[in-house]
Order: sequence, then C-alpha cells, then structure tokens
Amino acid sequence: MIVKVKEAEEKQLIARTVLESLKEWFEVEESREGYIRDCVDWTFLAAKDDGKVKGFLCLKETGNATVEIAVMGVLKEYHRNGIGHQLVEKAKEEARAEGYEFMQVKTVKMGMYEDYDRTNHFYINCGFKELEVFPLYWDEANPCQIYVVYLK
Repeated sequence: MIVKVKEAEEKQLIARTVLESLKEWFEVEESREGYIRDCVDWTFLAAKDDGKVKGFLCLKETGNATVEIAVMGVLKEYHRNGIGHQLVEKAKEEARAEGYEFMQVKTVKMGMYEDYDRTNHFYINCGFKELEVFPLYWDEANPCQIYVVYLK
C-alpha cells in the first residue's frame, strides 16, 4: 500500500532507513544526509505492508508546472516486485491532483554504470522520456540525464 506521510520525524526515519541500505546509489554521505534533511519539506510517499516500510519517493516543485522525483528508494529485498512502479504511479496521481503538468527525474546518463542503467530502464518503463543530458551538472564522471513525463 502506498501512503502519504506528513509527519517530519517519520519522513526522516523512513528516508534514513532506506537510503542507508542503498549505499551503491547513495554513497555520498553529504548528499544522503541532504535528502534526509530536506524530505520533510517535500511530498512524501511510502510503500508499506503490515507496517513495514519497503520504499519511499519524494516530490518537490521545480517550476509552476513541474514537479521532480527528488529522491526515491526501495529496499533491495523488494526490488523487482513492482513497488517502485507503484510509487511512481501514485506520485503521478498526486502531481496531477496538485495541478502539475510535467514530472521530471535526474539520474546518471545511460551507459556510465550498470546500476544506473537499471535505474534508467526503470524510469523509461514508467513512461519517462529522455529530455536532455547535462554533462557537467554533477561532474564529468556522472553526466546528468533528465527524464520527463507529461501528466495531463
């Protein structure tokens, strides 16, 4: 079940639990801590089953008509079980209800790292389309791929 979490401490606890278990993707402690700190201000969706958290997704506004998947994670033992897709579909539903027309997500460009290639394929399978690559947005070793999806 996907639920909207509103309480700041619960958001941070869920984010910390999931992100610290996914250090292959969230290895930079400063970035990880930034997500945990900032998630209190974002729309926060959690995948739960019998009270156990399986994953989460945060949305933040990036423009009048656009919302971004700021951070998302699913515990490894639940990968490939549809939880990520459920989180993204619920996020699209929430974004539409709030009047947004577009959703974007940033990840590392396809072909750089196998783990991120899986992430890229995931977003493409969720209906996102390639918009643009910013080679130096993060750094040369991690060119930023932006994907978008039209919500209307």
